[in-house]
Amino acid sequence: MTAYVTFYPLGDADSALIDLADKRKVLVDFGNQRNPDKADDPRCDLAAELRADLRKAGRDSFDVVCFTHLDDDHCCRMGEFFWLDHAKAYQGEGRIKIDELWVPACALTEDGLKSDARLLQAEARHRLREKKGIRIFSRAERLKDWMERAELDYEARKHLFVDAGKLVPGFSKDGPEQAEFFVHSPFAWRQDENTVDDRNGDAIAFQVTFKEATHETYALFGSDLDHDALSDIVKITRCYGNAARLRWDLMKLPHHCSYLSIGPERGEDETVAVDEVKWLFETQGQKNCTIVSPSRPIPIAGTEGDKDSQPPHRQAANHHRRVVSEKGGTFKVTMEEPRKDAPKPLRFEVSRFGLAPALAAPSVVATATSAPARQG
Repeated sequence: MTAYVTFYPLGDADSALIDLADKRKVLVDFGNQRNPDKADDPRCDLAAELRADLRKAGRDSFDVVCFTHLDDDHCCRMGEFFWLDHAKAYQGEGRIKIDELWVPACALTEDGLKSDARLLQAEARHRLREKKGIRIFSRAERLKDWMERAELDYEARKHLFVDAGKLVPGFSKDGPEQAEFFVHSPFAWRQDENTVDDRNGDAIAFQVTFKEATHETYALFGSDLDHDALSDIVKITRCYGNAARLRWDLMKLPHHCSYLSIGPERGEDETVAVDEVKWLFETQGQKNCTIVSPSRPIPIAGTEGDKDSQPPHRQAANHHRRVVSEKGGTFKVTMEEPRKDAPKPLRFEVSRFGLAPALAAPSVVATATSAPARQG
């Protein structure tokens, strides 16, 4: 059976849907930052897109929703969309349920959260207390200390934790889902060494291996990791003889095409990668590979956008274009796709023939079916 990966045009925000061969749905992030009061906002209405997809499948839930970290562009308006077990105010008709929630360990320990990040933390803490419906990525001592203060028995809940360098339980490339998830980040030691929570550096990153017949296709999801965090992943993965776990046919770019995910200096025309990141891109990228930048259109040299400190960065894009060009591949930007009435998601088919563009379903008109269920 064929699998699919869909990226949604959300500006500099993230959301991707992985449809597995056994029809399980894994949603990665929910950055619904479109302004509902601005008719000409080119970003898609993520809630409407996902509701339409679930309705077509006859469902009202996702098997997995992974929030790689708590930045707004990864969890914006999740409190309007999802059924949250921890409070009745976030339950009711029309809300979408989460069978299993994935969060990094720091999502439970960070202080001073507001808005959707606070709601997500409350939901994760509730599920941890209930010992069900959650996977927590890395078993940092800082989280164990928090659990002790909250009078939560770690031993009774340790089956809910997944460490870097391990496979996520419940998925197998030889099972009906024909896919497995290998965790690259966060590292427990990073969280324990830091004096404050580092959302980007301690975000969830993973490789998905899709298998049909004897063919394997690899996808890397790097969240918002910078070049230091990526370098750590490369060094440790290679040290343990797991270089194959960093192969990729499809890469979701870290941090919206930021130069800081490649190297410390932006560069004049192309960002120069540090050694480990250079190896990750130039050696581990497979023939005919595809890089997807979840971002606004890449700025043109000399324009005001080209001077912006925030991504996307033209010099980083030039690096990625060169890499895929040398491999006969493609570089895609979510907000550069042709669109008529609404932005068009980027959809890829994964089969025994490898990775290929797939026809995306027509986008939902932004004003249709997108009204959220009542919040208390």
